[in-house]
Amino acid sequence: MSSFRRSAALISAAGLVAAGLSVAGGTATAAPTTGCDNRTNDSLRKVLDCVTLDGVLEHEQAFQEIADANGDTRASGTSGYDASAAYVADRMRKAGYDVSVQEFDFVSFEDLGGSELDQVAPTPASYVEGTDFGATTQSEPGEVTAAVTAVDLQLGLGNTSTSGCEAADFAGFPAGNIALIQRGTCTFQLKAENAAAAGATAVVFFNQGNTTDPSRTGIPAVTLGAGYSGGIPALNATYDLGVALADTPGLILHVLANVTRETTTTANVIADSRGGDDSNVVMAGAHLDSVNEGPGINDNGSGSSALLEVAEQVAKAANKGQLAHHVRFAWWGAEESGLVGSTHYVNELSDEEIADLEMYLNFDMVGSPNYGLFIYDGDGSGFGLVGPEGSDDIEALFEKFYADRGIPSEPTAFSGRSDYQAFINNGVPAGGLFTGAEGIKTEEQAAKWGGIAGEAYDPCYHQACDTIENLSHEALEINADAMAYVVYLYASGQASIN
Repeated sequence: MSSFRRSAALISAAGLVAAGLSVAGGTATAAPTTGCDNRTNDSLRKVLDCVTLDGVLEHEQAFQEIADANGDTRASGTSGYDASAAYVADRMRKAGYDVSVQEFDFVSFEDLGGSELDQVAPTPASYVEGTDFGATTQSEPGEVTAAVTAVDLQLGLGNTSTSGCEAADFAGFPAGNIALIQRGTCTFQLKAENAAAAGATAVVFFNQGNTTDPSRTGIPAVTLGAGYSGGIPALNATYDLGVALADTPGLILHVLANVTRETTTTANVIADSRGGDDSNVVMAGAHLDSVNEGPGINDNGSGSSALLEVAEQVAKAANKGQLAHHVRFAWWGAEESGLVGSTHYVNELSDEEIADLEMYLNFDMVGSPNYGLFIYDGDGSGFGLVGPEGSDDIEALFEKFYADRGIPSEPTAFSGRSDYQAFINNGVPAGGLFTGAEGIKTEEQAAKWGGIAGEAYDPCYHQACDTIENLSHEALEINADAMAYVVYLYASGQASIN
């Protein structure tokens, strides 16, 4: 596409050498041919036989080695991400795809640690980073000591907080004060920008507390988004701390957000098959970047690695002319900064190019250690939000894969938290798989899939411990086959959406 530019820095053999990966003849060594069953004439069976757990784990190990060699992270804007992109691009070229690298600018963020939250008056007290509070992702750096004004709070179980969502919430707000804002209803970006517009010099967000779920009582793991333009620092606090602060007359706080935030360049990696009807493009993607805090081997090394394995095996059918439709695979940059790479990609497409997309399939975290087997709820039957027409057929085909094998699955909402969002917003049918993040596994789910009820699907979500040890091999093996099954059936024309 015209918007693609090749980036030698991202796809060079030098980038792979820097990552500690072996090269031969100036480029990374191609994947060895696996001993999959070539005796069958059933092309779907052959693809499923060739997609293996060992193949997926080969890529996972490569991403771990890249992180090890690059400060334990593969976040967009870092050398670890660049080496990851180089690895993917090289493997896809070796598999026979036309590979393009699409560069774009985004706002990178790093939490340097050492942020501070202290009560100066009426009684001095210091709070503990990581226990009581943390820096808000995409906050501006800054240090402020000022009086505190609570903004339209609604406390207690079952609350429906809209704190800070409307400019009217800040009527009479004293310019120069710190805004104390509760989670709920609208984005943190909107809340912070409304606060800044009212003259706030900093924001302390606290969790909603509408339920006893830890995700609604602990330090909220949320972001202001790459588009945040408020210009003031922000911290996140637990619900209990927020309630205590709200009940303190004459409160003065000291806020320090020890973070960096700057514009930098990263890239998407796009791999296109060299045949098939390019007016009916079957597209599948996974975000390649990790968060700054860790190597991201489940989030989202799992989706990226499984997609690589599927793409390499599907290429054998594509190169033999067995695919009716054009196939496009994408590895997105800067997802963790607010879905930036996938949004940029879709925004650069013409109306005709969007119309050519038969579907978009998304794979974000498909190997969570305490996994659930979730399918995006294309028909809205589970969560009410219906995807664009045809999304129900995608969901049904994934459901068939699991049901035929006697494996239980559940729907998961199109919550806007992953790279399908820009496609859905432009009317492209979408679907995909997810094995859970910080959400808590229920007793019923533990009975269904095993694992530990009452614990997160991924206890290392967005943490340094998201390493090669933080994977369910069972989930990876099941989902890699499910991905291959759906991609191949649509690409070969054996399945279609209505």
